[in-house]
Amino acid sequence: MTSSQQITSMTELRAEIDRIDEGLIKLLAQRAEMIDRAIEIKGANGIPARITERVEEVVTLVRKQAIDKGFDPDFAETLWRQLIDWSIAREERVLGNS
Repeated sequence: MTSSQQITSMTELRAEIDRIDEGLIKLLAQRAEMIDRAIEIKGANGIPARITERVEEVVTLVRKQAIDKGFDPDFAETLWRQLIDWSIAREERVLGNS
């Protein structure tokens, strides 16, 4: 990992941002795989796609992690709520609206 202070040109900076973006996509794809497994487990156990308490638990945790890392917690929450909504929609397509 390169420190932002070590970067001296826009070319280097753009390359580092591209590398980070690739890592983010990889992690999001891994998260989607976990959602696919959740679909299997939820379907087998009659668990609904949306569990409001869990959604709020995840958002609270993400906000805390954002604050701990010096990242805007409101923006993190916005991103995660969208990610959660996408994940639940993915689950509902398979499970049906539970």
